Amino acid sequence: MDRTTIRGVEVTPLGLGTAPLGGLFTPVTEEDATATVDAAWDHGVRFFDTAPLYGYGNAERRLGRALARRPRAEFTVATKVGRLLRDPAVIGSAELDTTQEFDGQPFYRGTGREVPVFDFSYDGALRALEESLTRLGLDRVDVVHVHDADDHVQPAIDGAYRALNRLRDEGVVGAIGLGIDHCEPAVDILRAVDLDCVLIAGRWTLLDQSAAVELLPLAEDRGVAIVAAGVFNSGVLADPGAPGATFDYVPSDPLITARAAAMAAVCARHGVPLKAAALQFPHRHPAVRVVLTGARTPAELCENTALANLAIPEELWADLALECGVPSPA
Repeated sequence: MDRTTIRGVEVTPLGLGTAPLGGLFTPVTEEDATATVDAAWDHGVRFFDTAPLYGYGNAERRLGRALARRPRAEFTVATKVGRLLRDPAVIGSAELDTTQEFDGQPFYRGTGREVPVFDFSYDGALRALEESLTRLGLDRVDVVHVHDADDHVQPAIDGAYRALNRLRDEGVVGAIGLGIDHCEPAVDILRAVDLDCVLIAGRWTLLDQSAAVELLPLAEDRGVAIVAAGVFNSGVLADPGAPGATFDYVPSDPLITARAAAMAAVCARHGVPLKAAALQFPHRHPAVRVVLTGARTPAELCENTALANLAIPEELWADLALECGVPSPA
């Protein structure tokens, strides 16, 4: 697989997101997690994105164990700060993260006793990174994002980013960024902080191009790399006909599902799976350096890498623009 860089940190244009390995929606066995990382390696993926949130520590531990026998110089790991994992009996006045469930059901299955609490302070960021390194079994990570600072923009600027800037200046980490689902706070932070990259989830996809309004142009102007995640909008773009298809982690609105189905029909006319178009679309913007895809089994991983490399005719993009309103920035 080709390589590119984020502030000198080498990455592959297709990365493995590890939220599914943490049990997102469905429990994942240790064996499947290891086999999935191994499959990614065999297919040339060398960029692995994780976070304390994913499985409440499970994804970091599983990724670390799977990579332990690999040469450290040959892969890149990104993790995130902004949440600490704590026993609910002792969190005290800490701000419990209550965003990780829908209709009474948690997003992550098979987690342990610890739960995430928000902490965007200077010291909290340092603690979060230290604890992530322990779970990963690594002495360093390459990229560190501040995670989900949507409602904590100023505390993150004043606290967590001061810590990350210091670590970058000291060479402890190679690059710093932002991992977020919404464009407005991303733009606010990008204007205030010297970022190297922005991981934007679900906002530069076939169904949602809101990142193109301000975030992508600003990133391109500043030379900030975009890491596009959530390219299936959590499921509906993978299979709009699946029972219970989700959009941004909750049941998809029928209008959104119908629009995804219309895109699938356009793709089918060209002999291209919708998933392939969804995977390849983000790279059509010059600011996008990496597309992250999640997988919970080797079969999913192999399918994703094959679709990411499938030849797609330019006529398909033109028809998606004409019939479905999907922009064609290339």
